[in-house]
Formats: sequence, C-alpha cells, structure tokens
Amino acid sequence: MNILVTGGAGFAGSALIKELSKENHSILSIDDYSASNGTNHIRSPRVEYHRCNTNNILDDAMCGKFNPDIVYHLGEYSRIVQSFDDIRQCHYSNSSGTFNVLEYCRDKQAKLIYGGSSSKFGNNGEDEHLSPYAWMKAKNCELIKNYAEWFGLQYAITYFFSVYGPGHISTGDYATVIAIFEQQYLNGGPITVVKPGTQRRDFTHVYDIVRGIRLAAQKGGGDGYLLGTNEPYSIQEVAEMFGMPIEYLPERQGERFQAKEYISRARTELGWQPEHRLPTYIEEFKAAQAQRLEVPHS
Repeated sequence: MNILVTGGAGFAGSALIKELSKENHSILSIDDYSASNGTNHIRSPRVEYHRCNTNNILDDAMCGKFNPDIVYHLGEYSRIVQSFDDIRQCHYSNSSGTFNVLEYCRDKQAKLIYGGSSSKFGNNGEDEHLSPYAWMKAKNCELIKNYAEWFGLQYAITYFFSVYGPGHISTGDYATVIAIFEQQYLNGGPITVVKPGTQRRDFTHVYDIVRGIRLAAQKGGGDGYLLGTNEPYSIQEVAEMFGMPIEYLPERQGERFQAKEYISRARTELGWQPEHRLPTYIEEFKAAQAQRLEVPHS
C-alpha cells in the first residue's frame, strides 16, 4: 500500500512508521519539524521523509505525485495549556491544516485515520470547551464526519489519551508528563506536580496506540475508536510511583480533572486491548536505571 503519515517525525508518528516499515508499504512522511529535529527518522528504503506543513499539502509537488491509499493524520499542534497563548498557531495547525488534509484525502480518494483527542470526553462532553486545543480537535471530528456525508470520505477517528513510551519528549512545549517525570527522576528529583494533583489521566503506551490506529485503518470505519486503558491514575499517584520527593506547581488554566470509564469500538469491534500498564513501565524504568548504575564503566 501507499501510506502517507503527517507528523511522521514526531513521537507517535515515528513509532507508527517503524512498524509500517517492516512490511512492504511505500511510506511518505510529511512534517514541518516544529516538534522534532529528525532524530526519530527510521532508516528504511520504504520510507521517505519530506519537510512540509499540512497547510501546504495540496500544493506540494511530492505530495501531489504520491497517491496514498491511507493517510494517518497525526501532525497537529498537541498541547492543551499552551494553546491559550498559541491560539493562532493552534488554529493554523489544527483547523486550517486538517482542512487541507481532508481536501487532499478527497482529491486522492484516500482513507483518513485521524488521531483525535480524548480531551473532549470529560464532564459529559463539556470539557471540549476548556481550551482552544480541545475545542478545535473536537470540531475537526465533526468536520471529518461531515466530509463523509458530503463527499463520501472513508475515515476512522481514533482517540489518544496520555501517550507515553520510547521516544516521548522530555523537554519543551511538547514534553509529556511521563517523560518529564523520568528526566526529573534521573536528575535526582524532585518530581513536579501541577496542583492540586488529583487530576486524573488515562495513560496509554505508544505501542498500544500504534496497534490501535493500524487496526482502525485495516478494519475500522467511522467514529468512536478510543485507545485508552480505562485505568486512570491521578498525577499525584503517578508521581508517587517514582518514589522521589514531590514539588507542587501552581494550577494551570485548561486543566481537566476527571477521567471516566467509556465504551470503545476499538475493543468491541476491532478486538484491541492495551498490552502495557503504566505501573509496570515505571518499575521497569527504575530497575533499568538501577542496573545501569551498578554496571562498572570501563
């Protein structure tokens, strides 16, 4: 198959391409490298990396010559708190950029697999209004479904929760909670928790995310493919798993506080189940660091 991945040099995108490259696909990654420096590139003759913003996908020569069967759209602005200050950038990437990706899929008659955000599900759906990021991501899902009605777009909308695992980012605006805590652990602490610490998150390993979106591409259609563990933890509980002193930071605008159980078509229709648990991952991380310190250096 011909497969295009937006955000292919990013955290989830590079993990996806790593798996896709093991099979006989022709893969084109487009990324503007606003959240990656290219260190996640996969060396494979099946993968081509191309610097391109999604807003330019319709006019880009390489994208124009490529005829994808599937487009995995993962290349969006993906931070809640920063979206208040970066609302123009958030709109440019998430609203305008996704519109252009939809037009590209319509022109190429490609199936779209969209990486939606779980941020819209809290508080009986009201949490989609908590931040510019959450609202724009939610409206993109509505637009995708309208494109299916208006133009016959084939699609599957998957929803990411708090993703962690190999390749996650520990510094800058795109740093993930678990990656930050890992780096603080390596530095000897403290672990910094945004007040009040009771806000709960459903953490999903990136390998489970990749399996989920690939199943959605192969067998899915429509909305409702939530890729979460249904095993939420408070940020305080996660910090305590690292066994280091905790330092509290001021509360931030746009924070979500609740995580609730849900029914996901990924489980009921695709047979997807998460294979990784956060407490196990953290224990293995700490054990690996302890072993590293015990090994004498030559």
